[in-house]
Amino acid sequence: VQLQACGGGLVQTGGSLRLSCAASGRSFSSNAMGWYRQVPGKEREFVAAISWSGGSTYYQDFVKGRFTISRDNAKNTMYLQMNSLKPGDTAVYYCTAANRDAPIVDVIRSPSYWGQGTLVTVSS
Repeated sequence: VQLQACGGGLVQTGGSLRLSCAASGRSFSSNAMGWYRQVPGKEREFVAAISWSGGSTYYQDFVKGRFTISRDNAKNTMYLQMNSLKPGDTAVYYCTAANRDAPIVDVIRSPSYWGQGTLVTVSS
């Protein structure tokens, strides 16, 4: 079981990036999933989460209105569309997942699965 994140890069303030997280090894269509981020020297912080169906989403206040989380269960892939990026969004972004059939709150509190990170750098 593996979560593979990609799509990070260097972008100017106000720009956009779309992160993808592809799950492999088995289907994650019954797992709530989410994104975390980490700045060097700081703890990882929750960014956004999405239920297995995509019907429920949650966002940290600092990304509300700018980031959109979505998923395509047919492709076993989750996305994070990031708009109006700020230098403070610079971090390594990690995709995560809860256990199968677990509630979305499990992604927010303590994900069971973690992918490798993808670096997002926003220049001023």
